[in-house]
Amino acid sequence: MPQIGWLEILSVVIIAILVLGPKEFPIALKKIGSYIGKAKNTLSSFQKEVSSVTKDVDLEEEISTTDKKTQKNTEKNG
Repeated sequence: MPQIGWLEILSVVIIAILVLGPKEFPIALKKIGSYIGKAKNTLSSFQKEVSSVTKDVDLEEEISTTDKKTQKNTEKNG
């Protein structure tokens, strides 16, 4: 994965100020920040949902294997 250094960041900021102008630059940064925040919230909720589903599946598998073991033990002892 490529790494971004301070020189590259400074270059992008200077070009953005020149293209957008000093009045529009803070507004653009605010919009970009809100989009990034929305994306992070969406990804976080997606990760929580996936985690919840996998926990449910793991729990179901554990219950079924425990039931099978219990059934085998009762068949042996019974």
